[in-house]
Order: sequence, then structure tokens, then C-alpha cells
Amino acid sequence: MFENIMLKSTMAAAALAVSALAVQAETIDATVVAGHPPVFRWVKHASQTFIPAVNKALEGTDYTINWDEQYGGSLAKVGDELEATEEGLAQIGVISSVFDPAKLSLQNVSYYTPFVSSDPVLVANTVDALHRDNPKMLATWEENDLEYLGGPSAIDDYLLMTTFPVNSIDDLNGKKIGAPGPAVNWLAGTGAVGVSGNLTTYYNEIKTGVYDGVIVFATAALPGKLYEVAPYITKVGFGAQYAGALAANKDWYDEQPEVVQQALKQGGEAFKAAYLADLGAAVEAGLKAMAEQGATITEVDDAFRQKWAAGMDNVAQTWAKQVDSEGKAGTEILKAYMDAVRAAGGKPVRDWDQE
Repeated sequence: MFENIMLKSTMAAAALAVSALAVQAETIDATVVAGHPPVFRWVKHASQTFIPAVNKALEGTDYTINWDEQYGGSLAKVGDELEATEEGLAQIGVISSVFDPAKLSLQNVSYYTPFVSSDPVLVANTVDALHRDNPKMLATWEENDLEYLGGPSAIDDYLLMTTFPVNSIDDLNGKKIGAPGPAVNWLAGTGAVGVSGNLTTYYNEIKTGVYDGVIVFATAALPGKLYEVAPYITKVGFGAQYAGALAANKDWYDEQPEVVQQALKQGGEAFKAAYLADLGAAVEAGLKAMAEQGATITEVDDAFRQKWAAGMDNVAQTWAKQVDSEGKAGTEILKAYMDAVRAAGGKPVRDWDQE
């Protein structure tokens, strides 16, 4: 009897040891990279929503993920997240497609169609749906060895923040205005000098006189304290934008078990829902807070907005033809995007695809 007890104990210990080894063998290492710091919403929700959602989805499975979070330029600067993920320095990236207009050309469709919709939920859902409905949208990710995980980073309606009051378009003549990537095109026809920039440098560049203002959105202007250096906020109605998403290194992703792949996609869906809910609550609060800190907020009328839009070259058509020439579906995606926005109730100031 004693020998049986000892045998059972030995077998139980061996089983526990094997189980422990199995658990250890099924821990997956994953680095998440973002150039922006966690003060910005798309990075915050990568940490606070995406990762916990993936962990929860993996509960009860044989897999866990050991996360290494690299934000704020610690592994890659703003705009370099795609390359860091593509090269395998990180397994998952918070990719800012707005800073990769060449590699992620189709994902930038909203940035070449300003004055279309100020609703970030509509814009995010429209572009996210294009990824589901049109394989050509996914192809641009795959060309860069990336797997689209969803989690669109929608941007609330872009504003003009300046060191001087803007009462007419003429007030912009000769002024240096910073803008993200393709948004520089929005200044065409205004007389302003557009300069490509990003949120991590705006404050100091305005403070030192490099810029006279920037095109930016309320929910980033507040944490960036841009109202301190550019206290004149003009609501022009440039529109909400699709600025990026979560993506995984495709080679790494394809090596993962199906249950892990599904968990990553579920994490992307959780990110989208939480991000958009958070964004909606923060926009008006951000404008109110900046006003309380001394910012002067004005909103242009329809005539001003229509004059600005009409004075621009048709940057959407130019973009679409350029993308077409590269063998990608620029014109097709432009029409699909505009049609979807109109079908959802959006009222573009200018129908870029129909000219």
C-alpha cells in the first residue's frame, strides 16, 4: 500500500512537472511598438484595452503572451512603427498610416478627401469596413509583411490652431502652418506655407516661431498643451480622419496558433469599441478645457468652409490617379469611400470623386 501511494505521488509530481513545462513552452513573446507616448489615445488603448482583451480571449487556452510595451520613441519614432514591425523588431505595431502615405496609400483615402465628414465614428467604421469588403485594402498591409488587426485610430474633426486670429482665408497668407503628412495639401490655395510635422514636435516649433500654427485635433491639442502657444482655435470643419490601426508582423502572425490569431483580432475589435467611445466623450470636453485655459474658439460659417474647399485643387483625384499608376486601386477606393460616407448620411462639402 505504501508503495502504491509513493508511486501515485511520483506520477502526480511528474505530471505537474510536465504541465509546468508545457505552460512555459506555450508562452509567446510579443513586443508592441508606438512612436507616440501613452498620453495619446491610440497608444493608451493599445495598453489598456487591446492587451487585456487579448489576454482575456486566451484565458482557458494553452497559450499566454508575455508583452513588452515600447512606446514614446523607445523603439521607433513616430512614422517608423511600420518598418519596426515589418522588420520584426516588434511583433505588433500601433501603425500611423498617415505617416506612411506611400506604403499605406489606400489607408490614407480620408486625408485626401477633407471636408467630407466630421464624425470620427462614421469615418472609422467606413474605412474599417473597406478592409473587410475589399481585399485590395488588405493587400497594402500584406505588401509590407503586415497583418491588419483592426483597431482603427479615428481622429476627431481637425482644427486650425494659430498664434493669430483667423477671420478670413486671407489671414493665412504667408503663414507657416504645420500639418500631418497628406494634410499639408489642405492648405493649397490659402496662401499659407504648409510644413509636414507631427504632434511630438508641434509645441516647441510653435513656441520657437518655426510654425505660426498647426492643423490638429482637439483630443490631441489638449494633452499636448498646444493652446498655450497657439491660443486661437478655428473650427474649419476639415473633417474626421482614419489615421492608422493595429497590425502584426505577418510572418510572426502566420506562425501563431489559430486561437492566438483569433484573440489578436478580438483585441482589435475591443480596441475600436473602447477607443471610439472614449473619443466621443473627450472631444467636447477637450474644447471646453482649452477654452477654460484661455483659448479663443471660433467656428467658420458654411460660406467660409465652401470657399476654402472650392479653392483647393482636387487633391483626391490627383492622389487616386497617382495610386492607380502604382498598380493600386486608388480611384476604386476613392469612390467606395465617398459612396459609403454619403450612404451613411455624411454630407461632403465637395464631392471629390464626382468631378
